[in-house]
Amino acid sequence: MAVAVKEIPKLDAGLPYKVADLNLAEWGRKEIIMAEKEMPGLMAVREQYAAQQPLRGARVMGSLHMTIQTAVLIETLQALGADVRWASCNIFSTQDHAAAAIAAKGTPVFAWKGETLEEYWWCTYQAMCFPEGKTLNMVVDDGGDATLLIHRGYQLEEHFARTGKLPEICTDNAEIRIVDTLLHRVHAENPQCWHNIVENW
Repeated sequence: MAVAVKEIPKLDAGLPYKVADLNLAEWGRKEIIMAEKEMPGLMAVREQYAAQQPLRGARVMGSLHMTIQTAVLIETLQALGADVRWASCNIFSTQDHAAAAIAAKGTPVFAWKGETLEEYWWCTYQAMCFPEGKTLNMVVDDGGDATLLIHRGYQLEEHFARTGKLPEICTDNAEIRIVDTLLHRVHAENPQCWHNIVENW
């Protein structure tokens, strides 16, 4: 049975972030400061290792619930030297004030509560698009969706290299149809996207 696909947003590697409301950043920042007091392990890691910058050169793509607590994790990774981009791993779990606070500090985050599935997969891809053609080299992936996108994209490129044709878009699973539609669009703009990611991952 054929399923209808809503519009996937335009791919934009230069987009700095997409959140529900950047005006929520101040509220989010207040809660992040409170959460830091309840997360002594991460704060101790910052204090002990920030000067050494052990994650310098790491390009971390995150697919994890975009909550206040995740914001503390993101800022810990950055304090240790990582370049971080983020999306939520769930269409309903984002705390919009947390996403706004992180975006306001300059972190590319693509997450808001109530995403459509089309928006969700778009956000996951956008979080992989590091500037200047660089690719991720580390993934924080809760649920495996980011990993699935990479594997399925790689398989698409392999199929195209063998046959000169893109594989057909799935028609019997609504969500995989969305993923395939996104991957076809990515291929049109960047035919080696997933091989480049896998090479550096």
